[in-house]
Amino acid sequence: MAKKIIGIDLGGTSIKFGILTADGQVQDKWSVATNVLDEGKHIVPDIVESINHRLEIYKLDKNDFSGVGMGSPGSVDIEKGTVTGAYNLGWKTTQEVGSVITAETGLPFAIDNDANVAALGERWVGAGENNPDVVFITLGTGVGGGIIAGGNLIHGIAGAGGEIGHIVVVPEDGFECTCGSRGCLETVASATGVVRVARQMAEEFEGDSLIKNALDSGESVSSKDIFVAAEDGDLFASKVVDKVSMYLGLACGNLGNTLNPDSIVIGGGVSAAGEFLRKQIESYFKKFTFPTVRKTTSIKLATLGNDAGIIGAASLAKKFIED
Repeated sequence: MAKKIIGIDLGGTSIKFGILTADGQVQDKWSVATNVLDEGKHIVPDIVESINHRLEIYKLDKNDFSGVGMGSPGSVDIEKGTVTGAYNLGWKTTQEVGSVITAETGLPFAIDNDANVAALGERWVGAGENNPDVVFITLGTGVGGGIIAGGNLIHGIAGAGGEIGHIVVVPEDGFECTCGSRGCLETVASATGVVRVARQMAEEFEGDSLIKNALDSGESVSSKDIFVAAEDGDLFASKVVDKVSMYLGLACGNLGNTLNPDSIVIGGGVSAAGEFLRKQIESYFKKFTFPTVRKTTSIKLATLGNDAGIIGAASLAKKFIED
């Protein structure tokens, strides 16, 4: 019987788990709350307990599994199986993750950064259609991403490869980024970034707009509100979405010209704007790319939603089948 794999998506509020077949089909999934108390020291024991408990309930033997894969925030050392600086988990110091999970579950373990792992998921059974060359961009509270070239994740010399959110798209007078630089894609295309662009543009816009009125009145406006208003024909909201699409199209154009992947897949909360946003990014992408890239690299929407993390994490454990 073909062995199964376990995928874990570790986040600041919940830990998602999945049991998958070797070809990426999710057979079972569940989640537990992330206990970040006491500097996150309960997180790894909770993961171990949850896996062991699940195997017990279903009367599954560890020999039915080839391994466990996990995506984690923070700086991940994939060789040592450690995580450093995942502040939303309370992990300020380096945490032993892989060695503990292997010792306590008896299963081989692989780990990578959460954005990389989501990229692997979308590439394997999502919009990337298992193509060896795929770039994934996730637009959420921040902007993350992962680059897969020739079938391999690009990690770079210090594990910072694929930090798409820090491509500078506003070289002059850009907003300050949490990384210390200015004008990063994250400052203008994340959920908060879209609203920041709107606030800046509202100062100069003259005309009738519900979104501008709401911003001027100090009401809370979300990126979703802006996209919905733009689709409904609000002129100011449309100008904001056009500006954000230009920034995203510029970043995608630079990635396309550098890597010429089969596809650049857009996911995360902001991508819920769907085809409306995708088409606008694509039109700028075509403007900023040279003919070969324009014809061969496509801009797609992610298809796996919240399952990208567990699926991509499980794909890390595929190597144990191959080994």
